[in-house]
This record gives sequence, C-alpha cells and structure tokens, in this order.
Amino acid sequence: MEKGDQMDNVGRERNGAEEELRQLVLERVEAVRTKDPVPLDARQAEDVVTFEVIPPLVSRGKDMGRGATRQWFDSYNGPIGYEVRDLEIVAEGDVGFCWFVYHVTGTTVAGTEVSMWVRATLGCRRIGGRWVIVHDHESVPFDPETGEAMIGLAP
Repeated sequence: MEKGDQMDNVGRERNGAEEELRQLVLERVEAVRTKDPVPLDARQAEDVVTFEVIPPLVSRGKDMGRGATRQWFDSYNGPIGYEVRDLEIVAEGDVGFCWFVYHVTGTTVAGTEVSMWVRATLGCRRIGGRWVIVHDHESVPFDPETGEAMIGLAP
C-alpha cells in the first residue's frame, strides 16, 4: 500500500468518526425538543463529568445527570426549542470533540419566556464501538464588571 492510500484510509476513518459524532449531536437536539432523557442518558459515559449552566457546579457520573435533565425538562411548559449552530467536530482514533453554540427557547411553568444562547463542548470517546460523552461543558459569557451572565448575546 502506498503512503497516499494510507492517508486516504485515515481520512475516511476520521470523516466516519466525525459523521458519527455529528449524529450524536443531532440525537441530542431531538431528545431535548421531545423532552426525552433516554437518548441523552444513553450517550453519556458512566463516569461522565458535566459542567452545566444550571446547578450544580460540577456533576460526576451518569446518575447525577438524570435527575437534573428531568428537572430541566419539567421546568418548561410545552416544548423546548433547541437549535445548534456553528458545529465543529474533530476526531482521531477513539477520541473526539464537538463544540457549538445552541439556542434554547420556550416558556417555563412559571410563565417566563426563555431565549438564550449557550456555548457547549463535548469531549467524547468511542467505547465498545459507540461514541459516548465523557465530558460535557456548557457555559454562558459573563460581564466582568457586574459578574452577571450575558444570556442575551447571539451569534
């Protein structure tokens, strides 16, 4: 096999991994839109570390995320809008990263209209042939003068 052929095979594998990770993100979008925690849970590693925009500051382990996800879904009256933009994916071997911004919209059970952009990075590993999230980091920018979150920013 020539060197060029090896490079082509690596490129095809990487593109395949990147497409699989793209599908992981699309599954996430659909799960939020339908308020179905099962697909979200299925894509998290048992020992996932999560930094979400809602408390707590750090969650460790898949079990911690289940309750928070259900609580978040239940806090909305009706559907949750969830739009992903600027998705970037890199993968090599069994490690991959996805980063993007997403727009959450909807109405809470308290009647508050939500429309905010969130930054997200997913650190993923392919375990047993399936991509799972080992680190989920979400954040919103803040105003350094006031310390307040700037949830009104948009891409």
